[in-house]
Amino acid sequence: MKILFIGGTGLISSASTQLAIDQGHDLYLLHRGNSKPPAGAQSLIGDINKDPDGVAKLLESHQFDVVVNWIVFNPKQLQRDIDIFSGKTSQYFFISSASAYQKPCHDYLIREDTPLCNPYWEYSRNKIACEELLMRAYRENEFPGVIVRPSLTYGDTQIPLVVNSWNKPYTIISRMKAGKPIIVPGDGSSLWTITHNTDFAKGLVGLLGHAQAVGQAFHITSDEVLTWNQFYQIVGDALGVELNLVHIASDFIAACLPGTGDGLLGDKAVSSVFDNSKIKRYVPGFVATTSFRQGIRQTLDWFEADPSRQEIDEALDANWDKLVEAYEDGLNSAQKAFNQ
Repeated sequence: MKILFIGGTGLISSASTQLAIDQGHDLYLLHRGNSKPPAGAQSLIGDINKDPDGVAKLLESHQFDVVVNWIVFNPKQLQRDIDIFSGKTSQYFFISSASAYQKPCHDYLIREDTPLCNPYWEYSRNKIACEELLMRAYRENEFPGVIVRPSLTYGDTQIPLVVNSWNKPYTIISRMKAGKPIIVPGDGSSLWTITHNTDFAKGLVGLLGHAQAVGQAFHITSDEVLTWNQFYQIVGDALGVELNLVHIASDFIAACLPGTGDGLLGDKAVSSVFDNSKIKRYVPGFVATTSFRQGIRQTLDWFEADPSRQEIDEALDANWDKLVEAYEDGLNSAQKAFNQ
């Protein structure tokens, strides 16, 4: 198949890029030229967000079997894609987010027909609006849209713990090695699903060219379900350190560190367990095979291989210390008040 990935070099998409190449697809990557695509992919240099007219002209001689845009975050961007790719592809994949599902869910098991509603996180609400636009274009104009909803997905370059720096993820590892308090929301017993990017790629690439997927939505996640306490402990075990976990209510964390509140209250504070029956029906044989214990070991090896990768978010690290101190001061004051 002739496939276009818009993006394709990011955390989630890079594994799908490599798998598509390995399977022999004719893969084009539209990117800004800031990173080098892997061997086997053809580069198209352009910025679809800043220069959509230039990209449309760049692509006017191409017809694609599949288009996957990894970097659409609002309806305006999606409408632009609908305008560009109408009549130029048999499938268009919109990468949504599992955070779009109802928060908190009314059923512990999340399926593709779980309602979409997230009052906490604007990012998720924009993804929901994009899904509604795409399905309207499908119903009214037969635009061949497919929706894919990843949940928390990681690879070599990311340490996907709930309270961490996304841009400098080694920050949490530095704290663990130093024996500093490690913040876990709630009591750490919420059930969660973390997926390795190579497992996500099996489902995504398996859907490419599947005609019956048009007009459908899919989430693609691991079937491994652990508590946040277990995820943290696995990382500690891999490092060979004893963890000092401090459990703090999510709304307390959000109130003290506003930058973390949307993604915490709007996603990771509540249990997320996914029914993957649908993706397994459409992609027979799909199974996530990389356990978190295996995957995080690979990730830690990647960080340890080069000290330049071990960047620390000093400001956030200091704020975590302040948060723990504030929590412990409040706890001590409350205990004294009730003991009196």
